[in-house]
Amino acid sequence: MEHPEPDTKNWTWVLERACPECGFDGSNVEPSAVAAQVRANAAAWRNVLKRGERVQQRPPTAPGAAPVWSALEYGAHVRDVYALAVERLTLMLKKDAPAFADWDQDAAAIDGEYSTADVNKVSYDLAVNAGKFADLLDKVRGDEWGRTGMRSDGSAFTVGSFAVYLLHDPVHHLADVERGFEALAETDQ
Repeated sequence: MEHPEPDTKNWTWVLERACPECGFDGSNVEPSAVAAQVRANAAAWRNVLKRGERVQQRPPTAPGAAPVWSALEYGAHVRDVYALAVERLTLMLKKDAPAFADWDQDAAAIDGEYSTADVNKVSYDLAVNAGKFADLLDKVRGDEWGRTGMRSDGSAFTVGSFAVYLLHDPVHHLADVERGFEALAETDQ
């Protein structure tokens, strides 16, 4: 099965302005509100992943365009994003200015066989991982919001900016999935 083109964009700009693709505006998100939004996002994903066989279908793309993921593949990605967020947030809260190892999301998709994953397990694990991340955020107090961590590309985060930055990914991919469902529905007509 053909895989989408690797995403090499630096998405940290979502902390400063609205994303034109999904509408998420990190500049208007309070870090202390992210935990509740993560829980709401996980509930939305649970509903998306209940949509029957459509969740396993990749939407059609224009000739020559790179393929996009199915809702199941996006859900598996978001599950893993939340797991990675738990690891990185834990590091930021326990160590001074930890450096984050690179994460190859495309290799994770291939190695994790996202396209053939069990949809019920993905839905369950996504909810568990999102819950763990939200629970960690609920425990952050005072000066802890300013603790730092560094990506390998030199981007520095505080706990607060990391929480907001992280939230964009699962929100953005819900919008991707809705566009995909719309494209699939058009093929039925």
